[in-house]
Amino acid sequence: MFGFIKFQPTDYVLRYRNGKIVMEGLGISFYYYAPTTSIVVVPVGSVEAQFIFEEVTSDFQTVTVQGQVTYRIVDHKKTAQLLNYTYDITKKGYASDDPQKLPQRVINIVRVLTKKHIENLLLQDAVRSSEKLALGIIKEIKQNEEVNLLGIEILGLSILAILPNKETARALEAQAREQILKKADDALYERRNASIEQERRVQENEFNTEIAIENKKKQVRETQLEAERTVQQIQSQLREEQMNFDTLIEEKKKDLIKLTVENTKAEADAKAYELSAVMKAFEGINPIVIQTLANMGMQPNQLIAMAFQGLSENAEKIGQLNISPDLLQELLKGTK
Repeated sequence: MFGFIKFQPTDYVLRYRNGKIVMEGLGISFYYYAPTTSIVVVPVGSVEAQFIFEEVTSDFQTVTVQGQVTYRIVDHKKTAQLLNYTYDITKKGYASDDPQKLPQRVINIVRVLTKKHIENLLLQDAVRSSEKLALGIIKEIKQNEEVNLLGIEILGLSILAILPNKETARALEAQAREQILKKADDALYERRNASIEQERRVQENEFNTEIAIENKKKQVRETQLEAERTVQQIQSQLREEQMNFDTLIEEKKKDLIKLTVENTKAEADAKAYELSAVMKAFEGINPIVIQTLANMGMQPNQLIAMAFQGLSENAEKIGQLNISPDLLQELLKGTK
């Protein structure tokens, strides 16, 4: 009938005697008298309650919501008043199954709020709204009156997955696959169009380059022609100047020749006058005397030539004339 009991630090213990609390606290130990003592043990540690249930979206598609909610009891007396947490000393456990009902009550509250949110979402939006759904539910559950009455605190809520049924998932996969393939085709077409556009730009740049090159060639040719024309003009001017210079030279030569002719004519006239005067002076003089005067001062070879000339003039009077080679050699030496 008498005994001693000790609890863990995670247990909040309420000791009743004759219907009144005589001791309470975390992890306490005490002696008790069984006929008059009742013990209530409320766990204070956090509890993770996993859930999975099906809901229907606004477009009448069934989805499976999977997640977990974490909570702990913060108002031990309030929880003990609503649920039976009486500890059976003889069984070393709870006297009822109410402690196992609390997680289900929390899950039911979560389900009601989840249903409220899922019903306002389309299927495609619902399967992508895990984080948004979790934030919305935890915000509302903390303000839920039933949670406050149970004396618990919601520590966190996670939506692990929102999955459609297999047929709907395959349809969504097919639709998504078609969209992906369409995007792939669009990307391919865009690449091809970009390639064609790039090729067009390259060809256009090549044509522009060729046009620019031809324009440059044209400018170079025009410059060359202009330079050639300028050179030709300069050459023409030079030729004209040369012709003018040559004409002037020829005119000068003409004047010079004319002057030379006049001078030559004057000299000839002077010589003729001189010769005429000489001839007048020799009129009536024997030719032999004149020839003798002319032979005066001549060289021996000249005199010999004159002698041979005289011999040739009187050849008919000469019977025979012998000229030895030695004499001829001596005469030629004299001429040299």
